Amino acid sequence: MKISNAYMFNRVVDQMTTVQEKISKSQAQMAAGKQVLMPSDAPDQAASIERYRSLLQRQESYQKNITALTSRLNTEETALSTVSNMLVRMKELSVQAANNTLGATDRIALATEMKGLRDQILSMANSQDSSGNYIFGGSRVTNAPFVSVGDNSPTYRGDQSRMPVPVGDQRSVMINRPGAEVFGRVVRTGNDQQQTGVGFFQVLDQAIEAVKASNQSGMQRGMGELDALLNTISLAQAQVGTDQNVLQAQEDIVRDTTLTLKNALSGIEDLDYASAIAQLNQQTLALQAAQSSFGKISQLSLFNYIN
Repeated sequence: MKISNAYMFNRVVDQMTTVQEKISKSQAQMAAGKQVLMPSDAPDQAASIERYRSLLQRQESYQKNITALTSRLNTEETALSTVSNMLVRMKELSVQAANNTLGATDRIALATEMKGLRDQILSMANSQDSSGNYIFGGSRVTNAPFVSVGDNSPTYRGDQSRMPVPVGDQRSVMINRPGAEVFGRVVRTGNDQQQTGVGFFQVLDQAIEAVKASNQSGMQRGMGELDALLNTISLAQAQVGTDQNVLQAQEDIVRDTTLTLKNALSGIEDLDYASAIAQLNQQTLALQAAQSSFGKISQLSLFNYIN
């Protein structure tokens, strides 16, 4: 087989080009700190990397939902705690007003304080979250859920819709708590033994009017119904506490899962700098050897062997 000088030159040049490409790739890997720079470098490994990244993005989405829901539940907890305290105070004032030693003027003063507490409770029922959405309106988050028409007691204008928000694989927490569940009705039995539902704020307004008018039977009924309203608020507080516990547990799960996924991703994606440096040194030596060989080969000629 005849081997020409051009063939030898091309062969050595190809070898040096290949080694230079390897060196460039190694340098790029070290600069990025990654083993795989393009999917074509290692298709199987690249597919695994993308899968882990997708799983991590899902966990990040769960974490964002948990953070938002935690803030929302904290707002609900604050509102319900305030309402509970105000109802307790209204009950105390009702008991005080039912004392036969008080006169009409004293009861009017107590009714005035009760009216102020009632207005504060209405404000809490129309609480908004950090985004300006009403927290007790169901899915109708842009309008106040409890509204008065004329001189009537405020009534619920929201809906009963609740939306599940994913906080983990196969785990969701409901959002948009309906105000009708929190500020529930009281079942009242009339003289004819017929039962009717009386709205939350209607109960408060009637209890206040009974104190103001020194209506003993109305005050006695109001005290019992205030206890029923307190029970409704307590149940709502218990549900909020349960949801908060779920979120705390899910946050721990998401954090642990995220750490596991990051470690797995690091194992197949991050560069081992010690091995990379050793490989780069080998490639550099190979390039230097190829360059030295090329220099010697390029000087070869048959005329060197002619005397």
